[in-house]
Amino acid sequence: MFSRLFSREYRRKRALARARPGPMQEYLAQPFPPRDTSCDHATIVSVDLETTGLNPAKDDILSVGLVEIQGESIKLSTAWHQIVCVERDIPAESAVIHQITDDAAAGGRPLDVVLPELLRRLQGKAMRVHFARIEQTFIDAACRRLYGAPFVIPIIDTLALGQRVFERRNHTIQPGDLRLFNLRPRYNLPNYKSHNALNDAIATAELFLAMRMEMAPPDRCRLHDFVTN
Repeated sequence: MFSRLFSREYRRKRALARARPGPMQEYLAQPFPPRDTSCDHATIVSVDLETTGLNPAKDDILSVGLVEIQGESIKLSTAWHQIVCVERDIPAESAVIHQITDDAAAGGRPLDVVLPELLRRLQGKAMRVHFARIEQTFIDAACRRLYGAPFVIPIIDTLALGQRVFERRNHTIQPGDLRLFNLRPRYNLPNYKSHNALNDAIATAELFLAMRMEMAPPDRCRLHDFVTN
């Protein structure tokens, strides 16, 4: 009973009942892929956000980047990057990190225009991120504010997978070991410029495919091997 009450499908249906008509209701109307879906038959969307800080109650989404993983391939034709227009001044310490200035943000699109497109691209799929707390909480806060319903989706967190790999190897985790650009060299992946939402989405997609090859036999690879929420 408890597994049914807290299952993702149950939460999706509960959220659907609360959602106002529009993009969120359309997003939630489509079921998620079954847990035992073969990785070769699943579409996973690699997503990254750049934000003004870490608190969705007071900070803003500045940009969204994503690309689809289909089977063992990253489909660059699906790559999407969007700057988000924000009403408040961007803190200088934040702009130094992601290089999004007030002028750049002013040329972006409002969040209530960007979010429906993001939901459309995520509909019926799994989301892959690095450090799920950022993407999950910021998208959730936006969905609750604009549509009156929580954001529900299967999440694959490469930070959590990295921790799992370290623990399996009985390796002590040092500060910074699980950061995206410290994990990539362990799989002989090249360095990219960080803190660009699309660059980071692609970089994390590559990391996930490398981890996937290590963690599950290709013929027995299932979504539930990697979903972390």
